[in-house]
Amino acid sequence: MGEKLQFTELDQYLFGQGTHYDIYRKLGAHPTIQRRKKGVYFAVWAPNARSVSVVGEFNNWNTQANPMKKVGPIGVYETFIPGAKVGDLYKFYIIGYHGEELYKADPYGNEAELRPGTASRIADISDYKWKDTTWMKRRPEFDEIRDPMAIYEVHPGSWKKHEAKDEDDPGFYNYRELAHELAAYVKKMGYTHVELMGIAEHPFDGSWGYQVTGYYAPTSRYGSVQDFKYMIDYLHRNKIGVILDWVPAHFPKDAQGLANFDGTAVYEHEDPRQGEHPDWGTKIYNYGRPEVKNFLIANALYWIEECHVDGLRVDAVASMLYLDYGRKDGWTPNMYGGNENLDAIEFIKQMNEYVHKRNDGVITIADEKSLWSDVTRNNDNEDSLGFDYKLNDGFNEEFFEFVKQDPLFRKGMYNRVTYEMLYHYKEHFITNLTYEALKDDTLYAMVSGNDDKQRLSDIRAVLGYIYTYPGPVCVSYGNDTGALVSVDDDKMQILSRLEEPAYKQMKAYIKALNTLYTTDNSMYEADSSSDGFEWVDNYNAELTVYSYARYSSDNDMDIVAVNFTPVERKAYELNVPKAGKYKLVFNSDNEEYGGDGKVEAVVVKSAVEADSNDRYKMFVDIPASAMVVYKYEPYTDIEIKEIQIKNEAKAAKVEAEKRVDLARELADKAEEEAVRAANAEKEAKESLRLAQNARKEAEKKALEAVKESERIDEEMKLRLSQLKK
Repeated sequence: MGEKLQFTELDQYLFGQGTHYDIYRKLGAHPTIQRRKKGVYFAVWAPNARSVSVVGEFNNWNTQANPMKKVGPIGVYETFIPGAKVGDLYKFYIIGYHGEELYKADPYGNEAELRPGTASRIADISDYKWKDTTWMKRRPEFDEIRDPMAIYEVHPGSWKKHEAKDEDDPGFYNYRELAHELAAYVKKMGYTHVELMGIAEHPFDGSWGYQVTGYYAPTSRYGSVQDFKYMIDYLHRNKIGVILDWVPAHFPKDAQGLANFDGTAVYEHEDPRQGEHPDWGTKIYNYGRPEVKNFLIANALYWIEECHVDGLRVDAVASMLYLDYGRKDGWTPNMYGGNENLDAIEFIKQMNEYVHKRNDGVITIADEKSLWSDVTRNNDNEDSLGFDYKLNDGFNEEFFEFVKQDPLFRKGMYNRVTYEMLYHYKEHFITNLTYEALKDDTLYAMVSGNDDKQRLSDIRAVLGYIYTYPGPVCVSYGNDTGALVSVDDDKMQILSRLEEPAYKQMKAYIKALNTLYTTDNSMYEADSSSDGFEWVDNYNAELTVYSYARYSSDNDMDIVAVNFTPVERKAYELNVPKAGKYKLVFNSDNEEYGGDGKVEAVVVKSAVEADSNDRYKMFVDIPASAMVVYKYEPYTDIEIKEIQIKNEAKAAKVEAEKRVDLARELADKAEEEAVRAANAEKEAKESLRLAQNARKEAEKKALEAVKESERIDEEMKLRLSQLKK
């Protein structure tokens, strides 16, 4: 306050070029002093208006009391109103291009009337003393690629509420109350960041803030702009980063908003084929108009620089990129005949360029669901849209379809889960367990099991896989309880279940996962490089077990194994990349998480000698529907020598046992031969005896035959002699 404000020729030039990135310090309503009088300087862009005046509580909404002066050809109107003060409601009264009377809220207003009111409220954005100096000094040191990010996504109006005083009381917490409650919970659970939904002013609670009417105004549902800054400040002082959902893709048609602002298409594209969103019933920005592009880029910088926000998650990026998005027909191609929205692409690139150029350590995240390539700043590609991260919707689509299957049939979709890794390192991805990612389903409804215990075991396996998969993780509130309750459940029902053992155990599990992820550098440090991940076993569809190695930048290693069936895998063979000792550091089946605590081996030793694939065999137990993590520790030289000596002794013993067995075998064979020889000798003697007896019998018969022959001869001689007589 105190600076004389006016919209100068330089302001007009920069705004007309679309490069006046501090434009929110000129346009809007700003308390100041002019000619020793306290009041408010107002400025608004309405290029096709016939006239503009300011109406509000300070002039009893008199349309004639405070006309505004047009400044130059660009179409900005300005005025100073003595006596107007912080807290007063106001609007711009515009006689439009066609003579229509319009009452518009301030596009650059910093506070708004609580819905259902639609006026803007005068605020002093300079009237806050920040205490997050340490955080802001260190923010440029944040490395979004190498530092861990465990993000807690929360909608302030749904996360926690006071008991309603009456049917009209929504029970919202104030930003300052939220600051303390949220910081305590996030610190306790081990998250590094919060992602706030529905902060920019919006008329309809049910939209969750995705149809914005006040881009420069934190919603008044939870307090003033100073209250909002306090919340950011307090979170920073508790070492918690803040990411904001930001919606530059479209805006609603509400009468007080940006649509048809001066009776013409000022912010939206005048061609309905480019200016209307057919599915959402909203307006689409004219990204090719410099002043509109300036409005949006300056808005991104407003949240980051004025409100100290640490990052933006940009909603519905795909809808901006394509001229035919949501249109089967009735769209107009670009100058090259394609469906790419060249103006929107240029806006996105410029927004990311200046956000990063002016603010080291700040991140931008794309919610982009198409097959557009080079969304993120991967490998410094000049064609990149310039985001730091993209939500990993491809992973979600495949993985959650796998999860929905009965465990007996998951093996049929086994390869769909591993497929994502083929393109994973083409972008920088965030794995998001959000309600949007689950498509309004819940994990509890997705998983399998005959009872709560089995379902929760399956949920722990699912969460374990998500947390140990490469990339930062974003978890929506509610999913941090295993989705025992959904976001649409009655709040009293939620509160009644907070003390259930299963709820507490699942919270303990999520806390342990956050601790594992943020303290074990193998889980995050090399996320952006294929050197940080390696499949150990991604072909065992029959048993439906996945195992993989995670590496840090200095090559520390964890081995993760996840069993997606309700069958325990005893002595499961893993062929790991390094010989060494593997200590169990995480087990989703621990009793404190609701499991059975069945894994007994705390340290498992691999083979010392590699196989033909340069792998080292070891055996681990994996409980049913569970995830286990083993931390690698190399063998010392002495341990290797001891193992080699033991192996040599074992091998010698085996060899000796083989020789004993061989000697026994040879002895058995010799004995058999001896028996056979003895039997042969006995048989030979019997044969000789029989032969001798036969010989004697033959000689006897021969003698008898000789005697018979002699008898016959004597008888013949006798008969011959008788015949002669």
